[in-house]
Amino acid sequence: MSDTAEQHQKLEAIILAAGKGTRMQSDLPKVCHKVGGRPMVCAVVDACLEAGCERVVVVVGYKQELVREALESYGDKVEFAVQHEQLGTGHAVMSAVDAFPLTERAATDVFVLCGDGPLIRSSTLDTMLELHRTKNAAATLATSTIEDPSGYGRIVRDGDGRFERIVEQKNASEGELGINEVNPSYYCMSALAMFEALKQVNRNELTGEYYITDVFELMLKRGLPVEVIDAVPAEDILSINTLEHLAHVDAIYRERRTVTPN
Repeated sequence: MSDTAEQHQKLEAIILAAGKGTRMQSDLPKVCHKVGGRPMVCAVVDACLEAGCERVVVVVGYKQELVREALESYGDKVEFAVQHEQLGTGHAVMSAVDAFPLTERAATDVFVLCGDGPLIRSSTLDTMLELHRTKNAAATLATSTIEDPSGYGRIVRDGDGRFERIVEQKNASEGELGINEVNPSYYCMSALAMFEALKQVNRNELTGEYYITDVFELMLKRGLPVEVIDAVPAEDILSINTLEHLAHVDAIYRERRTVTPN
């Protein structure tokens, strides 16, 4: 963790791991598919712990017993929250609200990450956290600029280059679809500001889901500071939606471990 991080502020994480992954041609939860010989969610938990998280709350749902089993070796460093319905990322994070007592939220920063991104680096989390705390932000996003942004939410900025909002691909206009700065779902937020904003998130009219990405625009409207840093290497955000994707990411992960052992 960065030397500039305020030591009195707690650091914890929420990892979203409730989905099935219907294109994986398997009954396994997506995050239980192996990368580097271990369930891919383990790599995300590792990055959080290496970045200084005192606790990681994993949101489970589909075949949750398998995800719990995959993370059993972490002991009390990992806790679980249950998303009973698949109603989007905002709903998933809100499913963890009871794990964060109201009296502690103001003194807690939270990483919010996806469990199917095993190429995540703790150094990227360090960079995001340092900016978040240096700027005393309510929320900080780490973005990535990639050649083919297909499938990712786009980072919309105003004429002066300031962050305005994230627009999901399904909701993007033709012009917004041409944006190459994307959202790889690396967030750091004040637990208090995050859960307050989540209460205001409405269901998306097109998908019927609650998006965690809506909280940033809501925070800005309330005058809260939201920081953005283009800090995620393009390779790190490779999606795993098929067995072919899994094999590709596994090869990259193993190569990294060969070049730079843990």
